[in-house]
Amino acid sequence: MRQSTNTLTPAQVYRFAVEFCQPHLKFRTVGKVTGEVILSVLFAAAARISSIHETCGRLAKAPCEETFTAALYPQLTDVNAIKRRVNTAFAGHLPRAIRRGQRPLTIAADLTLLAYYGKHSLDDPQIYRSQAKRGTNSFFAYATVYLVLHGQRFTLAMAPVTRSESVKQVLQELLTLVTKMGLKIGLLLLDRGFCSVEVIRYLQQARRPFLMPMVCHGRKADHPLGPSASNVFKAMKKSGFYEYTIQNGKKDKATVSVCVKRARYKNKHGKRKCETWVYAYWGIKPKQVDWVKDTYRRRFGIETSYRQMNQCRIRTTTKKFHVRFLYAAIGLLLRNLWVWLHHLVLSSPRRGCRKYNWELLRVERMLIWLEEVARILYGLVDTIATERNVPESVPS
Repeated sequence: MRQSTNTLTPAQVYRFAVEFCQPHLKFRTVGKVTGEVILSVLFAAAARISSIHETCGRLAKAPCEETFTAALYPQLTDVNAIKRRVNTAFAGHLPRAIRRGQRPLTIAADLTLLAYYGKHSLDDPQIYRSQAKRGTNSFFAYATVYLVLHGQRFTLAMAPVTRSESVKQVLQELLTLVTKMGLKIGLLLLDRGFCSVEVIRYLQQARRPFLMPMVCHGRKADHPLGPSASNVFKAMKKSGFYEYTIQNGKKDKATVSVCVKRARYKNKHGKRKCETWVYAYWGIKPKQVDWVKDTYRRRFGIETSYRQMNQCRIRTTTKKFHVRFLYAAIGLLLRNLWVWLHHLVLSSPRRGCRKYNWELLRVERMLIWLEEVARILYGLVDTIATERNVPESVPS
């Protein structure tokens, strides 16, 4: 193994984080609170998965919560402006080979829901309503697109989702953002939430190849009359390729190719089990059923990106839509920084392709380093005022 002569320090990681965000987010100086101070406090809160209130109270020389929010919140009044700045930051530090490449890229798209437990009116358009999850039906929703490429799995774009927007509108907005970056979109790997006639017809008209799980409807296999509609595919005993026409409640139709993958395996108790996966696709010509299943499995990295985002997402109880969007975006920007560091700094050069050394810097360690820099910059509150006398020793 090649002997390393270079080092990466917490101060350098902090400087990279500032350069990742500030040129694009463009936080202004308000009084004594500069743009870099705003970012450093945000990074410190993200590093501990904490709130701004706790962070400002923990850092001795940091601005108090009221001063900090008075400097930050007036800069976040326009959601569309925040969205443009955030997506510019996502695009600003992509490796040159990706931005200049002519090869079509495999892209994954998904929707993540962050639970909201506060009071709100049932017709609030900014609160996304969905099936019960984590004890609530109310969420703040964000859609992202993600580059499916080994070692370069960057989040490419992000958009908040309101109740008034359809899934087709959200996907169309995200793909437009990716196209404006100059990237050539190849195969789209979509979640089952995108499996609708409206989305399929849009993608076919736009000539966008896609692969997604099919949402099956109709009678199930245990019904006395047997399965019907697309549930017929779930009841099949063999793998294969088919065609199917989907119809919605408005009688609109869309024809897609269908891949059925039948798998047999043993569970942890040694019992034999069978499972059937049904995929809808268009614009590609797979020759093997296993290729379809293995290709779609590459999409699951976007779920990992959400898990990593939650490892560095600032917690808050505010209902402010634009503030919550920024806090979620900071988490994904820090995750992109982590991917960028591994690709351009921590990987090992070798013939053919670079070797990625993921064990050198985990997301948790990068966050600890950012917290350490904040502690050096501002110091920690190490005394607490009390109204009682503190005894010299523990009373017996």
